[in-house]
Parts: sequence; C-alpha cells; structure tokens
Amino acid sequence: MYRSEKTHQAGMTLIEVLIATLILSVGVLGLAGVQLNALKHTDSALMTTQASFIAYDMLDRIRANSAASYSFSGLDQRTGAISMSGVQGQDLSDFKRHIRQFGGASAKGDIALSGNQVSITLKWDNSRATHRPGSFRTFTLISQIAPHVAGSAS
Repeated sequence: MYRSEKTHQAGMTLIEVLIATLILSVGVLGLAGVQLNALKHTDSALMTTQASFIAYDMLDRIRANSAASYSFSGLDQRTGAISMSGVQGQDLSDFKRHIRQFGGASAKGDIALSGNQVSITLKWDNSRATHRPGSFRTFTLISQIAPHVAGSAS
C-alpha cells in the first residue's frame, strides 16, 4: 500500500473560526443598533398618537358644549387646579389630567379659540427619542367648529 505524505485538511483552522465569529458578532451588534433605533422611533410615534387622541377628545368636548369658552393658555401641569365649575370645568380638568398622565410634569397644553376656529396644542419632552436634553415635541390640531346660536337646543 502506498501512502501519500500529504494529508488533506479535514476541518477548519482556528483562524477561520475566529474570523467567522468576528463577522457574526459585528452583524449581531449592527442588528442590535437597528433594533434600538426602531424602539426609539416607535416610542416617539406612540407619544404623538396619544397626543392626537387627547387633542381630538378635547375638540369633541368643545363641539359638544359650544356655548362655553374653552380658551385656555399655558396649561402648565405644575399650576393649581382649574377653578371652573360645570361641564366646562370638568372638561378642562380632564384635559389637564390626560396631559399630565401622558407627558409628565413638563407637558403643556393650550386651547385657543378665534371665531369658529379652535387650535389645540400639546407639547411634551421628547429627549428620550432624540437623546438631546430639553428637546420638546409639539402636536397641534386646528379645526372649525359650528357657531353657537343663542337659544338653540344642542
């Protein structure tokens, strides 16, 4: 029997294993970065959606009680309770509570009425999504409401 002095390689060398592990680890780290970025943007989109729900809820309340003046400026969550009574006071109190639950102590809301136009603005801290302290995001809803006619039953 004749034996060849050359042997054929039957597996991978340690260097090949190390290079494959390096390539795999770089790929996994890249995927983790993409996942973190996606979570950041998802959180920001969730906050914008919640702001939209709060603004549309308040717009519906204004339309339902169009005889009341809902103009409210600088709704700062650190201020005291709203002192109005009745439906309007309850609506504005709920608006303030929703903003506090949604955006925390730094969130603010404004309601501006100009003729038949209503502008509802919410502002909240967006530094978690942008990684910049003091970064705020604003959502503004502008809509028309029907004029209130004195003596009409709504």
